Amino acid sequence: MWNSYLGKRLKGFGYAIKGAWMLLKNEPSIQVQSVIAVLVTIAGFYFEISAVEWMLQIMAIGLVMSIEGLNTAAEEMADFVHPDFHNKIGYIKDVAAGAVFFAAIAAVVIACIIYLPKL
Repeated sequence: MWNSYLGKRLKGFGYAIKGAWMLLKNEPSIQVQSVIAVLVTIAGFYFEISAVEWMLQIMAIGLVMSIEGLNTAAEEMADFVHPDFHNKIGYIKDVAAGAVFFAAIAAVVIACIIYLPKL
């Protein structure tokens, strides 16, 4: 069964769940972002945001957490390949962190657009 198309997809889904759990369990940045995601979700219910606002909020949460996961993967890979300090590895890690920064700024702007008028 696991060699069928559906079996391979299910196996891949299992790896994805495992990876998400590993991020939540081991990465402080994802843990903080998860708490923020829960808080803005509660705020969404409290302020009864519209369907479009929900979509934007969910996309922002997903974007930030996804990019953070990719950043973690890039950092782990860089540290594995070259554990000692190296300027190029530092550059790669900084660029990956910069991607998270862009996503986080976009999420904050979306949150401001949604919630500031309601306050």
